[in-house]
Amino acid sequence: MVKMPKNIHTFIGCDSEHSKSATVLFSAPFDSTTSYRPGARFAGTAIRNESYSIETYSPYQDKDLLDINVFDGGDLELSFGDPVPSLKMIEQYVTNILNDGKKSVMIGGEHLVTLGAVRAVVKKHPDLCLIQFDAHTDLREDYLGSELSHATVIRRCHDILGDGRISQFGIRSGEKAEFEWAKQHTFLNKFNFDGLDGIIEKTGNSPVYLTIDLDVLDPSCFPGTGTPEAGGVSFLELLDAVTKIAAKLNVVAVDINELSPPYDQSGASTSLACKILREILLLIN
Repeated sequence: MVKMPKNIHTFIGCDSEHSKSATVLFSAPFDSTTSYRPGARFAGTAIRNESYSIETYSPYQDKDLLDINVFDGGDLELSFGDPVPSLKMIEQYVTNILNDGKKSVMIGGEHLVTLGAVRAVVKKHPDLCLIQFDAHTDLREDYLGSELSHATVIRRCHDILGDGRISQFGIRSGEKAEFEWAKQHTFLNKFNFDGLDGIIEKTGNSPVYLTIDLDVLDPSCFPGTGTPEAGGVSFLELLDAVTKIAAKLNVVAVDINELSPPYDQSGASTSLACKILREILLLIN
């Protein structure tokens, strides 16, 4: 087992020792390929700070973070501006988590950080399926000449997973060519979570990576993101979808990303992210 130093600045209720924990929480503060408004690299710190405004107890589940063991490993020290070493560091960290028999929960950062984690998870689970909640397709072959971007991340995951193993929900923005490409290579449901029950049934016992780009939420309830898109889902709709997946599927890793705290000075977006994270941690333990 890899010894991980304890982080003294933790998400509320997540201060258990690494050796006793079934889940490892960490953050990947990287947003160097953000195409519109940067700031997602501050999400991990903001979420930890704001988490003390919520309770460890979830009335939605009648469960409490104090009754489970979660290790918070803090922020990775990622290379600013260069995605290649950052993705390698994320991949290695998640590999260590999985090799220790634990589940990985990552706070982004921009959505590109998902690629590093998927690279690690698929090594342990070659039959991995990916479920994406997002406003954007993220299926471009490249963005402004770069193949590594938050606008290309799901296309890069497809390079690894192939056809029939990626399901996308809440999508309402992207190039026409991306939507056309998805018809042949992924399951893409526009605007909401219709079709999720069918994907859950189809997925069966296969291991699942759940990636949640928080801009799937409507900007009226979640303005604190780099690329807000009108017409999103509500908090309760997102919570219901996450609950279904966690209850019925073999979720081995999760991430939430694209919270950009500077764009919501009220703190409401960060508080919402905290509640979603609390529910995820309770659901997968």
